[in-house]
Amino acid sequence: MDIINDLKSMREVYWTNPGYRKFNEIENQLPITSDEVMEAEKRLHRFAPYLAKVFPESKDGIIESPVSHIPEMMSWIERDIGQAIPGELYLKRDDLLSIAGSIKARGGIYEVLKHAETLAVENGMLYYDHDYRKLAEKDFIDFFSKYRIQVGSTGNLGLSIGIMSAKLGFKVTVHMSSDAKKWKKDMLRSKGVTVIEYPDDYSKAVEEGRKDSDNDPMSHFVDDENSRDLFLGYAVGGMRMKSQLEEMGVIVDEKHPLVVYLPCGVGGGPGGVAYGLKLSYGDLVECYFAEPTHSPCMLLGLATGKHDQISVEDIGLDNKTEADGLAVGRPSSFVGKVMDMLLTGSFTIEDNKLFRYLKALYETEDIFIEPSAAAGFNGLFLTRDRYIDKEPVQLVWSTGGSLVPMEERSKFLGD
Repeated sequence: MDIINDLKSMREVYWTNPGYRKFNEIENQLPITSDEVMEAEKRLHRFAPYLAKVFPESKDGIIESPVSHIPEMMSWIERDIGQAIPGELYLKRDDLLSIAGSIKARGGIYEVLKHAETLAVENGMLYYDHDYRKLAEKDFIDFFSKYRIQVGSTGNLGLSIGIMSAKLGFKVTVHMSSDAKKWKKDMLRSKGVTVIEYPDDYSKAVEEGRKDSDNDPMSHFVDDENSRDLFLGYAVGGMRMKSQLEEMGVIVDEKHPLVVYLPCGVGGGPGGVAYGLKLSYGDLVECYFAEPTHSPCMLLGLATGKHDQISVEDIGLDNKTEADGLAVGRPSSFVGKVMDMLLTGSFTIEDNKLFRYLKALYETEDIFIEPSAAAGFNGLFLTRDRYIDKEPVQLVWSTGGSLVPMEERSKFLGD
């Protein structure tokens, strides 16, 4: 396959999905339902009073981020490539999500909350019509302290799971790969989280975390490779986009399709968001995944049809990238099989471009994001010809950055 040769050479590639289908034709064939997403939204609303109490920065307890119009960044990209980009450019600011500062605050926090609710309800301590602020009381903290939560992570998922679980009272262990940044490990430890480090990549951290959790009947493993609950938490974010854009007066129709660029690691975050967007917009939204040239695991799994049965190492890639959140060698099988017919396409980006886009966004719009969050910008150039006769609503999903320490920011910006 030509695409495999291009991936092997670490050239930037743009792949359109030959299996893409209209949403109304396949919705009933997917292993996830709109009812499940609606139930997830209801659960998050039940927990909102609790979150507002224990995390005052979350204000009303609804974990959501704004959308920013970034015309100056659009102008910079046009000057950079020497071509006009159709439509208007927006940034979904998941870098500003409260509590965990990244898109992982959606899926990670949701799965922890669901697990806590299930335990409390099953043990007769909580009913769905209760005021969930009671979960901040000592009786609940003592109760949850009998249980463990574990996760394998390159960084941001570990932060969301660790921060939320520790606040509820759970004993938490985050198994972290060699790609994880030191400051993320330090932050977790400061919250009372046990961090176990591995010299290997993400897949090894997940494997060891799963094994450790399976040997403990009081432990729950957050499985980033196969979790429906993570997926549902992300899907809620995608579903909420419609009301946000409507409030901004942004029109989405056939002349103005919504085109969304999503940084992709193992696939849960972008896959869930893409599904939620499809629930809201159907075929008026087209979603693309963005991956580093060194770690294009989801593109590889989709293009070959092998999903988690093939890794980037199998084709000679090293899976080493500065985009630590995207440093994944093997994709989620569950997400890949959902995306088989939902995803419009995928593309890769060289690491040096991540920093160029990151710096340009900071200089043009005074917005700081971490390297992996900048991956989506490459799509504006690569997909340009597809939308040249339309006026698309172009939206890059920023996945993290607000918790990055100032010293690290200076390094990223080249100061």
